[in-house]
Amino acid sequence: MDITPLVPAGRPIVQAYGDGAFRIAGQQHVGSLITFRDRIVPWSGEISAEGLGAILEASDEVEVLIVGCGASMTVVPAAVRTTLRERGIVTEPMDTGAACRTWNVLLAEDRRAAAALVAV
Repeated sequence: MDITPLVPAGRPIVQAYGDGAFRIAGQQHVGSLITFRDRIVPWSGEISAEGLGAILEASDEVEVLIVGCGASMTVVPAAVRTTLRERGIVTEPMDTGAACRTWNVLLAEDRRAAAALVAV
C-alpha cells in the first residue's frame, strides 16, 4: 500500500534523510537546510534569529516553521520564538525525522510553511 501523501507538483517533498544529507524531490542535499514550498537554501543549523535569517526575510510566506533539531528535539530559545511570533510565525520543534514527516504533510495540505532541518 502506498502511503505517500498527494503533494502538488513541484513541491520539495522529503523522500529520505540520514548520513548528513536529504533527498528532496529527487535531488541530494548535503548538510542542514531550510526548505520553503518553492525553494531550498543551505542552513548553518544554528537555531537563532541570525541563523534563521532566511525565515525572517520570508516571513510574509511562512506561518508555521517546523524545526528539525537533529537526533532529538531541543527547545527553540524564547527570544527566537518571540522574534518569529512577532512576524506571525509559529515554531514547532521536533527531531529531524519527525520534522521531515510533518513537512511532507504540510506540503500535502498546501500550508504556508517552511522547515529548518538539521542533518543527521
